[in-house]
Amino acid sequence: MKTILIVDDEPRTRQGIKRTLEAWSPGHYHFETLASAQEAMDWLESNEAVLLITDIRMPEITGLRLIEEINGKHPSLFVIVISGYSEFEYARTALQYGVIDYLLKPIDKNKLTHAVEVALERNDQQQRIERMEKIVDTRLMDTSDGNNQYSEPVREAINYIEAHLEEPISLRELAEVSHMNANYFSVLFKEHTGLTFSDYLTRRRVQRAKELIVGTKLSVNEISERVGYQTAKYFIKVFRKLEGMSPGQYRQQMNESNN
Repeated sequence: MKTILIVDDEPRTRQGIKRTLEAWSPGHYHFETLASAQEAMDWLESNEAVLLITDIRMPEITGLRLIEEINGKHPSLFVIVISGYSEFEYARTALQYGVIDYLLKPIDKNKLTHAVEVALERNDQQQRIERMEKIVDTRLMDTSDGNNQYSEPVREAINYIEAHLEEPISLRELAEVSHMNANYFSVLFKEHTGLTFSDYLTRRRVQRAKELIVGTKLSVNEISERVGYQTAKYFIKVFRKLEGMSPGQYRQQMNESNN
């Protein structure tokens, strides 16, 4: 369960925020309440939160100092600032650190829940982007971006690979599809894509495997067949070489990042 961290030196305020948000989204989030910026920094050393709601003025260490520390150590943590002070300088400084919203006390419940909804939506968007970055092979992105600039034989070969990814594909077969000599086609393919035919095919198969790992509940055996490998053992070996982990470990990592 994702955690929302609430930091305020006034017990009534932090408990009021917690009760408001628990009523807004019952059972969907864990709410951690702390009384100082130092407690928050200590807590974040060994725990994670998707959102921080903090008072801007607190004894000893201010909310601004807390935000500054978080910005360096926890750049993906979204922040909402609350304060009994309406000085523009505080708001402007907080906004420089990417704060989602700046709410004045007494806190309006509707404004609070709206700010939290915006912050959580941005968190979801960021997680989706991070997940896509883990799935996408940047070398293949480069070839995809330049696809329209390739010669017709190379474009035909790439389209053929996409349509027959589950099947055995050889360089000779692609050369015949493109009506070219195999040796010449090999040089042309590397020249255009920056990848050998073998490297491109391997990366594309692993790319597709990652999509299936994340988007389906298919077993490793089933996925290996879907991406053109005759044995799961060899598929796992290829996947591990390219990704640095097994397909099972990759699925577990992606599931954990989504929770």
